[in-house]
Amino acid sequence: MTGPGAGSLGLILPTFPQHRVELPSAAALADLCRRAEAGGAEGLWVCDHIFWHGPALEALSALGVAATATSRAAIGTCILQLPLRHAPSVAKEVASLDHLSGGRLVLGVGVGTHAGEYEAAGVEFRGRGRRLDEGIDTLRRSWAVSPGERYTQLPAVGPVPVWVGGSSETALRRAARRGDGWIPLFIPPDEYGAALSRLDKETERVGRDPVRVARATVAFVSVGSSGAAEQGLSWMASLYGLPARSFERHLVAGSARKCAETLARFAEAGAQHVAVFVTSDDPLVQFEDLAGEFAGLIASRSAVSRGAGSANGSAPDLHHEASGPVRVGEMASTAHGTRVEDQVWR
Repeated sequence: MTGPGAGSLGLILPTFPQHRVELPSAAALADLCRRAEAGGAEGLWVCDHIFWHGPALEALSALGVAATATSRAAIGTCILQLPLRHAPSVAKEVASLDHLSGGRLVLGVGVGTHAGEYEAAGVEFRGRGRRLDEGIDTLRRSWAVSPGERYTQLPAVGPVPVWVGGSSETALRRAARRGDGWIPLFIPPDEYGAALSRLDKETERVGRDPVRVARATVAFVSVGSSGAAEQGLSWMASLYGLPARSFERHLVAGSARKCAETLARFAEAGAQHVAVFVTSDDPLVQFEDLAGEFAGLIASRSAVSRGAGSANGSAPDLHHEASGPVRVGEMASTAHGTRVEDQVWR
């Protein structure tokens, strides 16, 4: 397995609760994973911080629960701050999780942007980009077992897909050079297609086939009627410790249908997978409603595309070919606010 299927949604698991004192138990997390998979999640993702201003589950430990609770959905980090860690140890942990999950693991990696977290971990903040590049190379060397070596990482696993997180141009170039995928956040759907065009050009420039780099994105979503936007913004402000207005441009809010229409625009722009970050400590009901609407939209548009293709003697792919984006919904807000992507995650 190389990752979630095209035209799919995933759920970022609630391992950073904002309105609860206690973290989810293993049993509660396992139950949520099973129900999310049954409800349409083709990916189950976890975020990562070693030091944070609130309680949080360690990412790879949480994925161990997801691996054993499910059987079909991809599981992955979104994203793991690899420069904070010893890369050979991460390689072994990831290989073990890939084995336990039956080859369903996707390792999302990035540099992070919080200098205080690096200081708390005793790791130099400057140079983290270089260390991430070196870390990715170390992971792949650790997974590539050479015959005759006494000290190696066994059992050997097929190379685990490494997706690069972050919305900066540096992250995009890193994905083109070293990544098996790119999973940014804080890129609106109207800008996502242009970003993929830059990714394709950079990938070709370094001599790689753009098809070899999976395209995904993260979307913050608050499903509900009146008050959904305010509730979602409040939750994000608590999570990141930034003013709520910083996230107005980046929250998809409204009815399940409206939110699904916005996420479908990512698919129409080229996203193969959307990892949904529901802005709630109890994300399952919102995700199930959203996933049902999204699946219906993708199926109907695929049918229309196939019909148009048959009439013209060809069958265009909804996720890779378009004569122009179809505007099926609007973001909750187009206010620019603070450039939050520079403060949160690259």
